[in-house]
Amino acid sequence: MELGVVGKPNVGKSTFFAAATLVPVPIANYPFTTIEANRGVAYVRKPCPHTELGVACKPNNAPCWGGTRLIPVELLDVAGLVPKAHEGRGLGNKFLDDLRQANALVHVVDATGGTDFEGNAVPPGSHDPLDDVRFLEDELAHWIAGILARNWEKEARRADLEEVPPEKVVFGRLTGLGFTEMQVHNAVRETALDPKMARWTSDDLLRLARTLQHRGKPMILAANKADLVSQDRLERLSQADGYRTVPTSAEYELALRRAASAGLIGYEPGGSSFQILLPEKLSPAQEKGLAKIQVFLRERGSTGVQACIEEAIFKLLDLIVVYPVEDEHHWTDKSGNVLPDAFLVPRGSTAVDVAFKVHTDLGNHFIRAINARTKMVVGRDHPVQDGDVIKIVAKV
Repeated sequence: MELGVVGKPNVGKSTFFAAATLVPVPIANYPFTTIEANRGVAYVRKPCPHTELGVACKPNNAPCWGGTRLIPVELLDVAGLVPKAHEGRGLGNKFLDDLRQANALVHVVDATGGTDFEGNAVPPGSHDPLDDVRFLEDELAHWIAGILARNWEKEARRADLEEVPPEKVVFGRLTGLGFTEMQVHNAVRETALDPKMARWTSDDLLRLARTLQHRGKPMILAANKADLVSQDRLERLSQADGYRTVPTSAEYELALRRAASAGLIGYEPGGSSFQILLPEKLSPAQEKGLAKIQVFLRERGSTGVQACIEEAIFKLLDLIVVYPVEDEHHWTDKSGNVLPDAFLVPRGSTAVDVAFKVHTDLGNHFIRAINARTKMVVGRDHPVQDGDVIKIVAKV
């Protein structure tokens, strides 16, 4: 599962990425600090079922922290995007190519309105962050439309003669961009298009690309630098049409995680407070900074970084967590490890979908599944629920 951290230069993208992953990246107050894409792992939280057993779990792919399971999510921090990136301006071609496999996008915007389209500093409030949302959406749509348009007329005429369904043609052209067949199918159906593909115009392809972007590269807005913005301005951003918006202070989150990593404070990512553990090791500047952050946490509840990632995974993408096991009585794998794995799957996934997630052979040789809580046998089309512990039975 991959989230792309996107936005124009100098809005705090790399700070957001570093705060979420603790991967060291170049951070500076000028455009195009990031050139090469940075990859790291963040985590989303769920209650661990081991508390129901009264036995400690032995995680493999997702660590457990005090009864909270941390499920990994890959984050990708790409170069800043400027207008006309789809035409190759700035680092546009590289930016867009890096996003090919992203399942969703975290669009970091400067909520202060203090950076222009190029990422240059301007007086706070002089730039409308909602304009950044519109331009990024437009760049993504033009990028997708450009891929669809390559030699379109020739292929469309041939497909019309052979009566190939439009969604099959479109899906074939988008191979490698991370779109699913269902996303493409629904996008083609939702976009009012001529039955004959050869009659589709460039405007038609752009309209289809906009629908595809919303379905296959959905965005959540991180209204960053929230520590410098009034509540009224944040509320206006939260009303962006069609988008979930989470106020964030990536700078505060990064400071807290670094302090926690150094053992100076006790802090759980996404928490509403922290505890100073080594006050004698803090400089006056650090004391002052932490006091300022504490006030922000009391007012806002969190820095928003963890909340934004979890909103993207659990709400925007509507994913759930399942725990496959080999022993439905003890919830263990064949080595006796309790609840070894936790997997993110789309809501509505079936038992056989989970089997394929674990291993292709399990899916291909699926016989049945067993709900480890109820001990009920379920078939391949049984929809799994969030938090299910499930045993897959397959032909040996």
